[in-house]
Parts: sequence; C-alpha cells; structure tokens
Amino acid sequence: MGVRLVYETHSVTVDNEEGVATGWLPGELSRAGRELAVELGVRRWAVDVVYASDLRRAVQTAEIAFGAGAVGGGGGTGGGGSRGTREVRLDARLRECDYGVYNGRPVREVARLRRRYVDEPWPGGQSYRDVVAATAAFLEDVRAEWQGRTVLVIAHSANRWALQHLLDGVPLEELVDALFAWRPGWEFELA
Repeated sequence: MGVRLVYETHSVTVDNEEGVATGWLPGELSRAGRELAVELGVRRWAVDVVYASDLRRAVQTAEIAFGAGAVGGGGGTGGGGSRGTREVRLDARLRECDYGVYNGRPVREVARLRRRYVDEPWPGGQSYRDVVAATAAFLEDVRAEWQGRTVLVIAHSANRWALQHLLDGVPLEELVDALFAWRPGWEFELA
C-alpha cells in the first residue's frame, strides 16, 4: 500500500496577474483565484487530509476550498457546503523557493535566472535543491502517516518541480526552464 499524493498549485494571486514572482512574500488571491479555490474544494473533496504551504496565498486557497476553520486542524464546514470538514495542516517545508533579494521582482527577470540557482542559493535566499530537500523530508513524514490514504498538497511551482524530480526522476534543470501550464492537479504514488 502506498500514498496517493495529489498536488495542486495555490490559486491565482494578484502578483500572478501582475507578473510578479512572489517567492517568500505572502501574496494575496485575486478575484479569479478565489473562484478557482472554490472549484478546488469541490474537485478535491474526497481526500483524507490537506497539507498547505504556510505562505498566505496557499493558506487562503485552503481556507476558501475547505473552510477557514479547517486550517490548522480545527473544525469548519469546508468548501462552503455541508459535507463536513477536511483537516488542513500548514507546513513550512511546502514554501515556494526563497528568491532572497529577488522576492517580489518581475517573473521575466526571475525566470531567466532560475537555472543559475538550481544548486547555488539565490542571493539572500535558497536554492531549488534546498526546496527538494525540504520536500523530501515532508514526503517521508507523509509516507509514515498516510499509507493507503489520499493526501492533497497545496503549494507552489518549486514544490511541484521537487515532486516531479523526486518521484518521476525529471532533472531539476529541465523543470525550472519549462513553461508553466496550469492544470487541475498532478497525481503521484508514494510507494
């Protein structure tokens, strides 16, 4: 028995719409992002637990999708309906890459520098390998606790790259250079 891991990107933010690479800054969901978060709650209701990055944009996505009271493991109605609750656990290991001095800079500027910071930390920040290491530690805990269950992760692009690298063997250098194409989740099996 393994763990079925479902990854979803946090909903669209004001920064996303304005072409800003938020990094470790909190971010704020846009109107469209709030609507997408509601859809996420409907689409992914049948999971056993939700883990989210503790950065504001991921927290907001989880609160809207699964109910504000569910975040941090409390109660709540979840998704605005009467389906009960889904526990939402916040985890700092699911944060976006810390771009250091580049947090809040234009995406076009950050995107052309990504490959440089696969192994070397961004000035004042971290490397993408650091994100992979944090994600690997997170996966070990999930494997230990959630065998035979379905776990939803709401996080950021760097975390998806880490999952694809760790679980599908895709080179990190390829992932950081690929164009982002939104889709309703990625699924992985943790043996």
